[in-house]
Amino acid sequence: MKAVVSYQGNISMSNDMPQPQLEDGFLLVQTAYSAISPGTEMMMNGHYYSKPFILGYSAAGIVKETKGDSVTLKKGQRVACYGAPYVKHAELLAVPRHLAVPIPDHVSLEEASTVGLGAIAIHSLRQANLQFGELLLLIGAGILGQITAQIAQAAGYQVILYDLLEERCRIAKELGIRHVCSSAKQVDETIKLLSDGEGVDASLICASDKTGSLMDHSLERLRDRGKVIVVGDMKMEFKRELMFTKEAQILISRAGGPGRYDPMYEKQGIPYPVGYIRWTEGRNMAEYIRLLAEGAIQVAPLLTNVHPVDECAQVYEQYRENPHSILGAVLQYPLATELKTGQEVETTLGR
Repeated sequence: MKAVVSYQGNISMSNDMPQPQLEDGFLLVQTAYSAISPGTEMMMNGHYYSKPFILGYSAAGIVKETKGDSVTLKKGQRVACYGAPYVKHAELLAVPRHLAVPIPDHVSLEEASTVGLGAIAIHSLRQANLQFGELLLLIGAGILGQITAQIAQAAGYQVILYDLLEERCRIAKELGIRHVCSSAKQVDETIKLLSDGEGVDASLICASDKTGSLMDHSLERLRDRGKVIVVGDMKMEFKRELMFTKEAQILISRAGGPGRYDPMYEKQGIPYPVGYIRWTEGRNMAEYIRLLAEGAIQVAPLLTNVHPVDECAQVYEQYRENPHSILGAVLQYPLATELKTGQEVETTLGR
């Protein structure tokens, strides 16, 4: 089968990767689209493992087969999937039942393929634990920051989105984000206006920073006892007096929510009772699809690059050479072409 493979820092298309084996409680998904997560994937590509490995963690497609009574999704159903090592840039995916959620007919598979990014965005906001009307400074208007800003605004938070790139700020404004800043001066003026000089309730960092300066700037702009939520690749250094003076909290947002990396939840399919853990990884995925279905957020305008999976090497090379030239990139598989042209969809089993 087709898959996007990384080996010794090089990314290429392989046409002969082995098909995944279906286990009890899993479903076999034929991929139509998979979304690239540039920060995570370029970082992973920098790790020189001894064997080739398949990149990716977020996709959408059609259920081809299920195994076991615990799987409620049906053959032929449209689903969004999230979570490596099960979900990846590959033509066929063997996905545990908690890592796949149904997609309504009117939601595009392209948009739904970003479900992993959506779950990460939602979990980061849950880590902030904000109340209706509270003020959030969101740093970084890449695709994850753009999605997070829309979800936060839909939840009734006051959102200030900050990015130095004017084009990304323009897109955010067009998508309805009310307070968008492209300079530190604008950020400070907006915070003063919206908080009456008190500072933001939380700062959420969706950008990469190797210097630690973003952490200090975030702490400076917090109100007393505010929070900094780290989502991006950050150097975890900061001035102690800034955190101590405000008794600030610094929190890490790990992936898509409770259950992520827990083999009992993901592989074995053992659920977390809703009375104890309201929002799991799978429930965050479903919530993201609900927001798409109800039109509360827009993702299609963020997908600036949709490429056939065979062109994956060129896409990653563009990310490497000019990372700011792409906002959101999605890989398209043969199934997507069949669906668009109305052809009878045939399984890729045996290819």
